[in-house]
Amino acid sequence: MEHYTRASFSPTQNVGFMLIRARKQIVTEMDAAFSHLGVTGAQVGILLAMQRGVASTPIELSKRLSVDTGLMTRMLDKLERQGLLERARSADDRRVVNLAMTQKGRQVAAEMPAIAAVVLDAKLKKFTKAEFEELDRLLQKFIGV
Repeated sequence: MEHYTRASFSPTQNVGFMLIRARKQIVTEMDAAFSHLGVTGAQVGILLAMQRGVASTPIELSKRLSVDTGLMTRMLDKLERQGLLERARSADDRRVVNLAMTQKGRQVAAEMPAIAAVVLDAKLKKFTKAEFEELDRLLQKFIGV
């Protein structure tokens, strides 16, 4: 089924543009909400993935968060300089870098879910429970989950 045609396509009235615009709004608001912790919204994903044990290397984080390895390295550099995580080469394979959260990183990560929930709930305040569930279902379908 075609949803767009050459004649009907608008550069600012299409699903791709709207998703990018929504993402930009969320990123801006997340960055502002986390600024007092000295981290960006993108770095939140790193710390929460580590806290929850779903990733412990830069490669795992890059794949999990859909971030290219160059950007991941720069974000990890900043988090390491802030004392939120540490890097160590694997004893078994020197090519592998293992990441570990510091005590400070664990404390900061513990605050993150509550802050993110406030930001997202504010964006979703006009949605009913059914609309939110439908949006979630449709987005998962869109990205192929």
